[in-house]
Amino acid sequence: MIIEQYFDDYNGQEVNVYKLIDKIDVLVCTLGATILSVSVPDKDGKKVDVALSMTSVDDIAKRGDYMGSVVGRCGNRIADGKFALNGTMYQLAKNDGGINHLHGGDVGFNQKVFKATMDADSLLLEYTSPDGEEGYPGNLKFAVRYTVKGSSLAIDYYGECDADTLLNPTNHTYFNLNGESNGSILDNVMQIRAEYYLEVNNGLIPVRKTPVANTPFDFSNPKPIGQDIDVNCEQLRIAGGYDHNYCLSDYNAATVYSVRTGICMDVFTDCCGMQFYSGNFLKGQDGKSVYNKRAGFCLETQFYPNAINCANEDFEKPVLKKGEKFHSRTEYLFTVL
Repeated sequence: MIIEQYFDDYNGQEVNVYKLIDKIDVLVCTLGATILSVSVPDKDGKKVDVALSMTSVDDIAKRGDYMGSVVGRCGNRIADGKFALNGTMYQLAKNDGGINHLHGGDVGFNQKVFKATMDADSLLLEYTSPDGEEGYPGNLKFAVRYTVKGSSLAIDYYGECDADTLLNPTNHTYFNLNGESNGSILDNVMQIRAEYYLEVNNGLIPVRKTPVANTPFDFSNPKPIGQDIDVNCEQLRIAGGYDHNYCLSDYNAATVYSVRTGICMDVFTDCCGMQFYSGNFLKGQDGKSVYNKRAGFCLETQFYPNAINCANEDFEKPVLKKGEKFHSRTEYLFTVL
């Protein structure tokens, strides 16, 4: 079941919220196709909201560190905001400290109002990105579908363009399986099914694939997020914690659970990579709760960051050819341990 309600206006456009209801409840707004809450039963059967979020449209667009939003056209970073495609060099906004392009640019998908269409258990949100928007070529028809069935939240991404372009969308929900108002995520227990992660330079641009074995980045076996987050490690120092892409080796990319609530979340995806971000740059944002450093974690499924500029053939390029149809799916399945 889906319930629709008016939320607010943003830049003269009406923003609505939709509540998708089954064994879990998911609240989504049309601004940024943003997930505002994910309420799931805990070990006592009580619904717990495990998704961080802002409460006003201005904060969602500008203060929320992309909380819950779809980001694009390209999530993550593109080095120096430049890429070459078909012999043409494109310059994008350098909205990441004036150095790199981040999450779609100055006014990315997180600040766009999507058109909504709903059916029995899913919500389709559509946006057309015009040629040249944020520096990207081609008129892109983009859509994201949220589907709630039982205890599952599935996110399907779709795209089609009238010129060759880049497309690497993802969702930037911050989770805390203790509950969004319940402190840090350092005791959330994480397992990531990946043998390699991507080391980064000081600008958080990947430089090489590195085995996770015998490093703080090894989540092959479940361990608390905080177990190794502050050890003496150059990669952790650069990012202030985890903010690295994992090279996935299984469709079941990750499993996370909370000892306190018993809530367990499995992440399934057809993407090759997943950015694990431990909320290092949260700094007391006032949303549904006050979100301090490491109040939430993100698992952003995607192509490898900056793959378009990498000579390594293992890095699949996020190029969407003219007339081709893009589709990718990520699913979050909630259970109780």
